[in-house]
Amino acid sequence: MSFWELVVVGVVALLVLGPEKLPGAIRTVTGTIRSIREFGHQMKSELSDELRVHELHEKLRQAEEKGLLGLSADEINALAELRQAAADVNNPYGSSPATPPVAATVSPAAALPAPAAAIAQPDLPATPAPAAVSASINQTAQVNEQKTSS
Repeated sequence: MSFWELVVVGVVALLVLGPEKLPGAIRTVTGTIRSIREFGHQMKSELSDELRVHELHEKLRQAEEKGLLGLSADEINALAELRQAAADVNNPYGSSPATPPVAATVSPAAALPAPAAAIAQPDLPATPAPAAVSASINQTAQVNEQKTSS
C-alpha cells in the first residue's frame, strides 16, 4: 500500500470507529498480524525440521544399503548427527558438551553404529530388599523403645 492509501484507510477508520475505539482497533489488528507472522515462522521452522529428518533418514538408508562401508562424507555426518540425537534422547537432562559436526576426514569405521551390547545403561543404585527394609525399621523401633524406657 502506498502512503496515500494508508491515509485514506486511517481517515475512514477514524470516521467509522471514532477517536475512542480507534487505538483499541489498531492494537487488535497489529496483534492479529503479529500472531499470523509468528505462526508462519513456526510453520516454516517445523517444515525445515521435517525436511532435515527426511534427509537424514534417506542418508541412513543409503548407508545401510552400502553395509556401512565406503561411506561419503555426507553419510558419515548424517550418521554422527543421528548418533548425537539418539544420545540426547537417551540422556535429555545430561550436560553433554556441544559436539562439532564430524569432519570429512573421519574414517568410515568411526561412523559405524555401536553394537547393542556396547550401549551402557546407567547404573542404578542398589535398592534394599523389602525384607531388609522392614528389618531395619523394626530394629530402629526397638532401639527407640529401649531409649524411651530407660
